Amino acid sequence: MNTDNLPKCPACKEDMTYPDGDNYVCAQCGHEWPMSEAQEEEVGLIVKDANGNLLADGDTVTLIKDLKVKGSSTTLKVGTKIKGIRLVSGDHEVDCKTEAGNILLKACFLKKA
Repeated sequence: MNTDNLPKCPACKEDMTYPDGDNYVCAQCGHEWPMSEAQEEEVGLIVKDANGNLLADGDTVTLIKDLKVKGSSTTLKVGTKIKGIRLVSGDHEVDCKTEAGNILLKACFLKKA
């Protein structure tokens, strides 16, 4: 078996891991973790704004389009700055606080400030 592509142990950072069923096991410290979790850590969450710039937690973004808030008569106006975003998985990738409250937005309506 090729051990070059096995992930390092998240607990002790050693590269003495081996697969065991649906888990990886570290021979050094005995830590076990699911293979699916290791794949998510390697890939990470990649979210790009309307211009193709990578977004990260804590970034400040600007709206590029007026957005009506569902279930409310509020409209978020173009040019509104939103600070301290948080990236989440799903259809709406950005979790943030606005004057309309906590809201989930699609990254395609945002640009990095």
